Formats: sequence, structure tokens, C-alpha cells
Amino acid sequence: MKQESRWSVLTADTILRQADSEGHHPEIARRWAYVPGMMLMAIARTGDCYNKEAYIDFMKRHMDLFVQADGDIRGYRIEEYNLDQINQGKNLFALSAKFQDFRYEKASHTLAAQLLSQPRTTDGGFWHKKVYPFQMWLDGLYMSSPFLAQYAKTYNRPEWFDEVAHQLLLVERRTRDRKTGLLYHGWDEAKEQVWADPESGRSPHFWSRAVGWYAMALVDSLEFFPVDHPKRGTLMGIFERLCRALGRYQEKESGLWFQVLDQGFREGNYLETSGSSMFIYALAKGLRLQYLEQPSRSIAVRAYEGLINRFVEVNDAGVHLHSICHGAGLSDDRNGSYEYYINEKVVSDAQIGVAPFILASLEMEMLEDSRVGGGSL
Repeated sequence: MKQESRWSVLTADTILRQADSEGHHPEIARRWAYVPGMMLMAIARTGDCYNKEAYIDFMKRHMDLFVQADGDIRGYRIEEYNLDQINQGKNLFALSAKFQDFRYEKASHTLAAQLLSQPRTTDGGFWHKKVYPFQMWLDGLYMSSPFLAQYAKTYNRPEWFDEVAHQLLLVERRTRDRKTGLLYHGWDEAKEQVWADPESGRSPHFWSRAVGWYAMALVDSLEFFPVDHPKRGTLMGIFERLCRALGRYQEKESGLWFQVLDQGFREGNYLETSGSSMFIYALAKGLRLQYLEQPSRSIAVRAYEGLINRFVEVNDAGVHLHSICHGAGLSDDRNGSYEYYINEKVVSDAQIGVAPFILASLEMEMLEDSRVGGGSL
């Protein structure tokens, strides 16, 4: 298949065409945040795989809007202690390696310093944010753990691998449901939030995108772990266990996953594409890197075919992705109920869905080609 007909390339091209005359995408250029960071990473990885320097330039151009000449990050404050703010920093490693510019390394050290002093639960779990005391969310593991694992490898800080393993294993232990094998969205150690079960502290439902964040966190972190790390096998084991659980909740006809994973066609529930894309990405990458056994291949292939056939559209403006949950969280007015999750706005083309779709497409393409990308990103 030619590069130009691959979904990763077609979709990345769609995003690049939305840029202004100076090459800046209005949504990505607006602020330092986890969704723009994920989109930049997806585009740069696609560029690296297919030797498209314009994609890597696009990522650098937008990162340079925030990483200042002295290495400070515009719009970032360590005092927020917000795990979401770490995610865009994953792009710094590739920039530092490719351009040998000290400011990217300095920015990486700043973000790592946040994690060193991040507020924690009593057993050492990172709070999702300073303003969410004693709460761990699955989302936060994706934002922070792969960054920290790559930081540990890049700057020879092996103790950080221990920290990454601790975070990933702790949240799984606190949020996993033994009956389904699925993970609840969040856990409140203090058991004082309106959404927290008074006995377990867990939120009440399995939100697809939250579990997607965690699945990606596992596979992306494992990529950097040394083979002799004592927790590597355990992390791989819980990744395999989670993927098998996902296989049990894959909708049979479409191959996709529901907004609320275990509720099937209950009234209001729907097949959701951001979470489904995240699962496809994690499965395909896990297979490519041989972290998963072969039963996961059929799950990934069926899901990807269903995603393309049902929810992807192409017209003169480019590639469009439909059935994306605009956003969801946990707070006083976001109580984690079934009704809450199904009533969040459903949109098309939101980058929270498009970025995982590019990543999923790229991994499925590499899995099909049985090759790893050709560059350094």
C-alpha cells in the first residue's frame, strides 16, 4: 500500500491542512496541554515512520511556541501539580536527540522535577492534580508514566523505572474489578468524593477512554524498560490480562467498544471511537513488540476494520472521525454515573479522538508491514 493511501498519512495531512499561513494549527498552538501534545506526537511518529520531514517540522514548530530560549515552558506552572501537563513533554526527547538543543533537555528536567515532588496518596500514588486530593485517575498514568520511563532511559536514572512500575501496578490494584477484569475510571483514597464508593473509594463505572489511557500507558512505558527490571514481566502480565478482558467486551458485530464498556446496548450507550482507537493502538503495538500473545491480533484487526468501515469518512476536507466523546471527568458535578457518561457530548473530528486514531493506524500499518519506523523519533 502506498504511503499516501495509508490512514495515518491521510489523517495527518488533514491536520496539517488546517494550519494558518504561518504553519500554526489554531487549536494546537493555543496552549500547552495533553491533547495538543498527543496530536503532535502522533504526527511526528508518522513522519518518522514514513520519512516525512514536514510532519516533524510541524511538531517542532508548535513545541517552539512554548519552549522558550532559556528552556522555560510558556503557560506551564509546576505549582499546579497537574499530571495532564506532563504529556506534551513526551515530544521533548525526540527534539533533544534530533536537534541537540539544551532547552529541550532543560524543559524535560523541569517536568521530571514536578513528578519528583508530585503530591501522593499514602502508598505513594501520584494525585491526578493538586486540586484533586488523594485521587488517582487512569488518565494520569498515560500522562506521566511513559514520560518518566523515557526520562529514566534517556538520562540514566534507573530509579525512575521503579517509580513507573509502582504507579502502574498501584492504580491497577486499586481500580481493577475482579469479575470483569476491567478498571474503574478513578480511585479516591479519602473516600470523600461524591463519585467514590464508601468502601473501596472507586468510581462506579468503566469508561472506555479511561481504560484506553491506561492500556496505552502500559505499552508505552514498557517500551523503555530494561529487560532485566524485576517488574517488567509483571507489567507485561497485567497488560496481557487487561487485553484479554477487553476482548471479552468487544462488541461482536462491529469489533468496537462501548462508551461504558460493560453495559452493551443499554439505552443511551454507544460505540465510542477514541477509546476504541486507544485499544487498537495498545493491542497493535503490544503485538509488534511481542508483549502480547497472538489471540490479541484478531481482536485488533476486527476492531480496526470496524472503526474504518463505520466511523471514518473522507471528503474534500480530508479524513473525518465520528462518535467521539468530547470529554469526561470526575468531580462534584461529574459523578461518574452511567447517565453522566452517556450524556456527555458526542462529536466528530475532536483531536482527543483523531490523535489516537492516527496512532492506532500507524501501529496497525507497522504491524502489517512487520517493521519498525525508519527514523529516530
